[in-house]
Amino acid sequence: MPKRILSGIVVSSNTDKTIVVNVTRRIKHKLYKKIIRRSKKYHVHDEKNEFKTGDLVSIIESKPISKLKRWIVLPNEDVAK
Repeated sequence: MPKRILSGIVVSSNTDKTIVVNVTRRIKHKLYKKIIRRSKKYHVHDEKNEFKTGDLVSIIESKPISKLKRWIVLPNEDVAK
C-alpha cells in the first residue's frame, strides 16, 4: 500500500523533534450538500527542528515513532516532485 501524503500548516513547534500540523480537508455534507471544512491535528517527527509555527509542510506516513507520532516531515526537495 502506498503511504499517504498530506499537507498542512504547523501550529506548534515547542517540543524537541516534534511539530503539530493542522491538516484541513473539504467534504460535502451528506444531507445538505454544502462543502464544509474538517481539520485534524497530527503530531509529526521533525528530526532537525527546522520548521516553525506558520510554515506550510507536507507529511508522509511512517511506522510508529512514539505514542502519538506516526508521520514524518517530507524534505522540501521531495515536495516539489
